[in-house]
Formats: sequence, C-alpha cells, structure tokens
Amino acid sequence: MMELNGAPADPQAVKALALVNYGHFTSMRVDDQRVRGLSLHLERLQRDCRTVFAADLDLDRVRDYVRRAVVGQDGSFVVRVSIFDPALDMGHPSAPATPHILVTSRPTGQLPMPPLRVKAMPYVRDVPQVKHLGLFGTLHARRAAQLDGFDDALFYGPDDLISEGGTWNVGFIDTDGAVVWPKAEVLPGVTMALLQEHPHTVTQVTQEAAHGMQAAFATNTSIGVRAISAIDSTQFPTEHPVLAALRETYLAAPSESV
Repeated sequence: MMELNGAPADPQAVKALALVNYGHFTSMRVDDQRVRGLSLHLERLQRDCRTVFAADLDLDRVRDYVRRAVVGQDGSFVVRVSIFDPALDMGHPSAPATPHILVTSRPTGQLPMPPLRVKAMPYVRDVPQVKHLGLFGTLHARRAAQLDGFDDALFYGPDDLISEGGTWNVGFIDTDGAVVWPKAEVLPGVTMALLQEHPHTVTQVTQEAAHGMQAAFATNTSIGVRAISAIDSTQFPTEHPVLAALRETYLAAPSESV
C-alpha cells in the first residue's frame, strides 16, 4: 500500500522523492498490529522534521495514517513513514516547507535472520544523526561489498573508528563478554535504544579492535538482532550466550498498539 496524507498517493506528488530526494523517514516492524518502540519512532520523526524542515509534525496524524496501513494485516511486516515536501524547490530549499506524510508497507522476514558477512569500508553518512532519504552512498557501498562477495558494508571514518552499517547499527561482544556499542557519529537507532536496556558500554572501536571482539551483530527494526559471521576475513561465532540474551531483551521490549 502507498498513501499520501491518508489518501491514495498522487504520482505527481510522489515523483519529488525521485527528482529531489530531500526528506526523512522511519521504518517500523509491525508484529500482530503492535510495534516495539513506537513512541521512539514518533519522537524520531518529530526530531528529524525540525532538523530537516524546521517544522513541527502532527504526530496524531502520523499515527492515524499508520493505523490505516496496518488495519486488517496479520503477521509481521514493515511500515515506512516518509516525510517530504512535494513543492520543495531545489534552488531554494530554505523556503518554508509543508511536510507531507507518505506511508508505505512491505513484507519482512521472520526472526532471527541469517548471519551477515560484512566488508569494512571508509564512509561517513551525510548528517548521520538524521534518518534521511539520501541512500545513494550507503547503497553504493552495499553494492560494492556484495560485488566483493559480502552481504553488506560496515563503515569506518577517517579516524579509523567503526561507526555503523548502511541501514543498521552495529554492536560487539568484547573479550570479557560485555556488549560494546561504537562511540561515533551514527544514526541513533530505535532498536539500538531498546537493546541498550541490556548492560553495555559505549566506546571508540577501531578496525583492529573490531577484529578482536568475541562476536558482532547488526540491529534495526526489520532484523532485530542479526549475528555478523565475518568482518572482512575475520570470522565470528553466530551463536553466543550474549547474543541470545540480546534477542530476549529485544523480544521482551514493550510493544505498543498503533
């Protein structure tokens, strides 16, 4: 399904996503009509709308439009809420904006998902704290990694510090069995926030340190806690007691009815 402001999407309006591609979004996994971290997704939309458009977002409208998308759908799927202004002028993006709300849905896989093999690549996303529509760089990196035989890319900055994956946060289990989240410019993921209920530390992780960890994992709303089986040529176990505990933490996170 695809609705713009609660009505069937007008292709003329939606084409701005392809031609201008300025805006932000959030994706939320729906399981049996409920969403883990729904309030965090809504807070992200409000926060990013102020950053991207200097405008407030009517979260009651957003929730109503999401409710329209999930009604009558059973099982698990992903709803994406994209915020953009079809009238945005590329020559004058500083003009006052009228954010529109596009809601789409797509299928998703069952949890847990199979492990990932990732290639470390130098890249820093534009405005990393915002979940924005500009995915060219991340998809280009993912494509390059896949052409080299990996599943995805893991980013590090010019300071050699590990940050995140293209569409997911990364976490590690160190030699003491503790959960470590990289301290870097990253998207503050909703799933990562839910998992941080589990005891953890946040510290800088170099490439060398990443290769020396006991285990590694990726997280986002679609994949939950997904084991990373390799970073470059370094292999990691795909089963670990802490990974199992993190999955339990995620599944136990309170879900909210849309």
